[in-house]
Amino acid sequence: TAIVGALVALSIIALVLSLVKIEDVTLPPTVKYGMVFDAGSSHTSLFVYEWDSDKENDTGVVSQTLSCDVQGQGISSYANNPMKAGDSLRECLDKALKVVPTAKQRDIPAYLGATAGMRLLREQNSSAADQVLAEVAKTMQEYPVAFKGARVLTGEEEGAYGWITINYLLDSFTKYSPKARTWVRPEAANIFGALDLGGASTQISFMPESSVANWNEASKFMLYGYDYYIYTHSYLCYGQNEMLKRLTKELIAVRGELGVIGLCSHYNETISLSSFCTSPCTNCSDARLTLGDRNVTLEGRGNASGCLAAIKKLFNFSACGQSQDCTFDGVYQPPVSGQFIAFAGFYYTFHFLNLTSQQSLNDVNSTVETFCKKTWAELVETFPQQKGYLHTYCSMATYILTLLLDGYKFNELTWSNIRFSRQAGNTDIGWTLGFMLNFTNMIPTEALEQVKGHQPSLWAGAVSFIVLAIVAGLLAAFLQCFWKTK
Repeated sequence: TAIVGALVALSIIALVLSLVKIEDVTLPPTVKYGMVFDAGSSHTSLFVYEWDSDKENDTGVVSQTLSCDVQGQGISSYANNPMKAGDSLRECLDKALKVVPTAKQRDIPAYLGATAGMRLLREQNSSAADQVLAEVAKTMQEYPVAFKGARVLTGEEEGAYGWITINYLLDSFTKYSPKARTWVRPEAANIFGALDLGGASTQISFMPESSVANWNEASKFMLYGYDYYIYTHSYLCYGQNEMLKRLTKELIAVRGELGVIGLCSHYNETISLSSFCTSPCTNCSDARLTLGDRNVTLEGRGNASGCLAAIKKLFNFSACGQSQDCTFDGVYQPPVSGQFIAFAGFYYTFHFLNLTSQQSLNDVNSTVETFCKKTWAELVETFPQQKGYLHTYCSMATYILTLLLDGYKFNELTWSNIRFSRQAGNTDIGWTLGFMLNFTNMIPTEALEQVKGHQPSLWAGAVSFIVLAIVAGLLAAFLQCFWKTK
């Protein structure tokens, strides 16, 4: 009995020791996921992002987990067969589910944002656009994700989200401080402007030096605890593909059946006049065209100055009058200020021609003019891997220079402020990351789960004492009963 009592006392002491020095332990934050489809005018891509639930100043610190290019053209090309638009997404959705843990799939917010291609389709045939969106929504709802919607973004949303992406990737909003072991706002944050050139539209977004006079052109965002006001505007029909169509149509209307190819290079092409009726950007009712379903042959002359003159006719510069706060087509814009990142079509054209903003404008113009004069045989021999796009670079480079200098009003002094880039921080630049960052502002910060934790040494000692005490107690009880029986 004395032995049993002693062992019980030891057990109680061990239990008390195990409860000493109890401390709060915060469980590590859980990982959240989100997916966004970028349904552009020429193709669709899926991006999967992740961020920790304990956000920084109410905004998630987001990183890219997966990017997947959807096979085929943009969803707007399926206007006559909307079901195929939905089916085209399946391969990338299957890949996305392989990188998201099964337990988190049903909670992952999934969006599809359509840009200029669908904006054009909606203008041309709103019911067809609705059917395409309905089919992609139907497909996404078949997957174990938290489908949040498929819609057409405004041009201003597209531009603003691209601006957010760039400044996030370049640590303009927040930056990790090893010394403080947390995310902090840079003391002298360098906020970049964004220049985006897609297939059907182009966007400019930046923080003006002074307040924006026309608040319809301003967007406000709260990111990482700070407010940002930016100017952003989107120009529909001024994207790469639509511009080339408009240029070709303009040259046909002026020159008749034989004209300088709308692509400006030494390249011959035969097109159908009916092709201009496929887009609202190229109004096929132009009285200068002899309409009908007939073909027209265009002969490339490699005339850079003629190409420039034709491209300038695509802009209505006279609509601004003498106003300095105006670009073209009568659109308000404050003077450009700060550094800019030019991505997408801007980057690909200048990268191919090996052009940078560190070159003088005279050197850039000279390089473009020299390229435009090359014969088609010379181009194919020099760039055999780019044969499918060679005929576009002369006109695209000329168009980009016109847009930036005559349109957005960059000049000799501000030209060097533009950086042509495809990536920032080893991540592709686009609107989807900015969209997800802004979306995380609407996700409530998950309350950190508090649990009572014990120091490991105390746990080990307590458990050992208790186990030994129980075993010894049972053994003593058994021996006592055995001796009594004897």
